[in-house]
Parts: sequence; structure tokens; C-alpha cells
Amino acid sequence: MSSTYATQFTAGPEHIDMLGHVNNAVWVQWMEQVATEHWARDAAPDHLDAYAWVVIRHEIDYRGNVKQGETVSARTWIPQGPRGARFDRHMEFTGPDGKVKVSAKSTWAIIDLKTGRILRVPPDVAARFFEG
Repeated sequence: MSSTYATQFTAGPEHIDMLGHVNNAVWVQWMEQVATEHWARDAAPDHLDAYAWVVIRHEIDYRGNVKQGETVSARTWIPQGPRGARFDRHMEFTGPDGKVKVSAKSTWAIIDLKTGRILRVPPDVAARFFEG
């Protein structure tokens, strides 16, 4: 089973667009922050120094609006092992009403920081994100 990571965000005035709700670009920023925090929490210290992740693809479904002052709960998980250099990461942002406001699937690729090149996800890197 995949490890999960959860955190919360509160929509401030800087996150709100002209329609009075969190701007779509902010959701993408929050997705990156959640993924980065999950990596920082679960990766081995030497992996943090050796590798970085880049987004290859985002698929985002906007299901509801979040207004200024509202707090959303974010949850991410990696449902299956890597495919070569790639992992698919899933995310959900749930509003104060308990409904999913945004759901997403992102594909991330791993980069070797010494060479600057994409590489196959090493088994010991992948293992850190799965329990049991």
C-alpha cells in the first residue's frame, strides 16, 4: 500500500481570482507543494541530495469552489510503483463541507541532480513510498 501525505491550506486574499474563489493556478502551486513535502518527509536523506522531481503531466478536475478564509485538506498518494522514470501521483483537496473540490493525477519524472538527466526510478527510492 502507498504511503499518503496530508496537509491543509487556507485561502488567503492572494489566492483569490476575480470570480471570488481560489484561482486555478494556485491549485497547481498547492499540488507542487504537497508533492514536495511528501518527498521531503518520506525520502532518505541521501535521496534528497541526489534527486529531484519534475512534472510531466497534470490532469485536474475542478469540482467546486473555495473562497477566501476557507481551509482545504489536501491528500496525496502514489497508487502504484514507477514505470521507468515516472510515478503517477494522485491528489484530492477536500473543502470544509467535506466535498472534494479538486482532484488530480500528476505524472512526475525523477532527475539525477549530478547529471541533470532523467533516470529510471531506483528501487530504493520507490520503496520509501510504499508500506509493507
